[in-house]
Amino acid sequence: MSTTFNLDTSTSRAHPTPQPMRRLTVPAIRARKQDGVTAEPIVMLTAYTARQAQLLDAHCDMLLVGDSLGQVIYGLPSTVPVTLEMMANHAAAVVRGSYHSAVVVDMPFGSYEASPAQAFESAAMLLKASGAAAVKLEGGAAMAETVAFLSERGIPVMGHVGLTPQALNVLGGYAVRGRSEAEAAKILDDARALDAAGAFAIVVEGVVEPIAISVTQNVACPTIGIGASAQCDGQVLVTDDMVGMFERVPRFVKRYEDVAQTIARAAETYAAEVRARTFPGEEQTYQPK
Repeated sequence: MSTTFNLDTSTSRAHPTPQPMRRLTVPAIRARKQDGVTAEPIVMLTAYTARQAQLLDAHCDMLLVGDSLGQVIYGLPSTVPVTLEMMANHAAAVVRGSYHSAVVVDMPFGSYEASPAQAFESAAMLLKASGAAAVKLEGGAAMAETVAFLSERGIPVMGHVGLTPQALNVLGGYAVRGRSEAEAAKILDDARALDAAGAFAIVVEGVVEPIAISVTQNVACPTIGIGASAQCDGQVLVTDDMVGMFERVPRFVKRYEDVAQTIARAAETYAAEVRARTFPGEEQTYQPK
């Protein structure tokens, strides 16, 4: 169904008005895959702010408030230092800025690993504080009990296998996963365990393509690829990578725009006009009546 948005151009902010609009639900996302087939791939991008959500919402099925905000927004060296409070605040902003997409929020490192009870407390806090539809957590078979515990208590969970950035210190870096037979088998076993535990979707990150395809074929829930395969049931990218906000672009990212250069050029022009005293001009200056 196509959706029309009215953008109020009389102010500096856009206010999308749904005509009509119903937010996608977790069951609707899960139902995209029937008998192992997803007719229409699922589109997901990261969002961290209300304005970003406004711009992405009409084009996505899900918006992921990723703990990648630690690096993208806060300049942290990894996702490990991200807190529940950070995630809750940004997720609330994304929910306010969207009308259509199901909003999923990452559970940060240290907020769920200790026990299913800890995970429930953290997940409940995130959903209550933000209004998001679901949480995402990293880890495979070791997290299956937690996924089941949350799902049985009304908290939808998206899983995450393959390259798991929160385990960076254990993995030793961002190398592609699944090249050895043992590692490939573990990724597949992890995905199956999460699927059986009730995950409504599973992110498959940074794995060799045959493993991504195998995972997709062997789980009932949709898979969301990132650095995986076009044969996954959907795709996700960090929006800031996709639009070219950073000089370095991971190999699995396609840069669709060069927003960083646009911003830099605008700042350069502005600075030159300020120094030349040509800004503000007559159109930007208030005069006596």
